[in-house]
Amino acid sequence: MLQQFGFTQYESQVYEALITIDEALDATAIVKRSSVPRSKVYDVLRRLSDKGMVLESTVEKKRLYTPLPLESAISKLRRDFDDNITQLKSIQVQNKPADDRVWTLKDDQSIDSLVSAILNHATTSIVFSGWADDIEQHNSLLESKENNGVSVEIHTIGNLTTKVNNVTTLIPDSEHQNLERSRIVIIDKEEVLFAGIEETNWQAIHTKSRPLVTFFTEFFYHDVALTAITQKFGTMMMEDSEIRNVLLKLRY
Repeated sequence: MLQQFGFTQYESQVYEALITIDEALDATAIVKRSSVPRSKVYDVLRRLSDKGMVLESTVEKKRLYTPLPLESAISKLRRDFDDNITQLKSIQVQNKPADDRVWTLKDDQSIDSLVSAILNHATTSIVFSGWADDIEQHNSLLESKENNGVSVEIHTIGNLTTKVNNVTTLIPDSEHQNLERSRIVIIDKEEVLFAGIEETNWQAIHTKSRPLVTFFTEFFYHDVALTAITQKFGTMMMEDSEIRNVLLKLRY
């Protein structure tokens, strides 16, 4: 047990040899009871003395040792442990260098699992853009996060049933054949995942790169703005052949 508190095996053996007999012992007797080598015993006794686990006395030129009583030892170890915890809590976490690496990921299920993990880590804000059935898989988590004070904004393609307050909905034009499925998830304004379909396969990037987080955040709000404009002026815009052709070229 003492080894779990940072004591060596020899220190544990010597303390056990002392605590299990009701008399003071000299080094020779300790060697016999503890099986600690004679060449090591004096160094071990010195360390135990420094740690306050044994008491020393000299009687008729003989050095005697007795253990700190068990209850006192337990109390000491408990205080030492609490002090170590206090010191650990006081350590300031050093700022890590910015991680600008861009990670790539394939496979729809793997991407969806990573989306769940990212959403779980959000502490202040979530921005989520995607098709309604993709977002629906995470709806309960999004609602829970909003209920716990996290700002949640959703841009959905297709109707989504949700209790999240801030939702914009885009209903694609029936003639819009190029529109591909995609997802954007941004949390705490510092981490982004973007996934899209390339040649029928899902591919994603995941990064904390500040420029890319900013880019995809603006991308999200461009979609929100375009949705609002389309809802208000959609008929007029689709009647304008130039604007209509541009809109129908959009992929995401």
